[in-house]
Amino acid sequence: MNARLHTVALDCPDPDALAEFYSQLLGLPVTRRSRRWVVVGEEWPRLAFQHAPDHRPPDWPDPERPQQVHLDIWVEDIEAAETRALALGARRLAVAEEDPEDLFRVYADPAGHPFCLEYGG
Repeated sequence: MNARLHTVALDCPDPDALAEFYSQLLGLPVTRRSRRWVVVGEEWPRLAFQHAPDHRPPDWPDPERPQQVHLDIWVEDIEAAETRALALGARRLAVAEEDPEDLFRVYADPAGHPFCLEYGG
């Protein structure tokens, strides 16, 4: 069997808004839009955002509402990437243990999903 990852889908209350956030953050186009489903990116794997009206975002790092999944996004300039992410509506999350080398930082997207910006240089 030959399998490959096609799409990572995130549930959220507003697929259009979350797709726009990731489109701007990653510099990728929105390539498909329907009433309940929006896709970002042309190549695989892509990101998709599915309407979930009762979505309860994770409350990371609270084990009662764990993160379940998170995206690691490599960046060349973590300061510039943080500025952009925050301007787009992300919020920085506290971490249990700080990274003394400042190679990664943890955020929540506008729908509450955790993601990391990591120095990928």
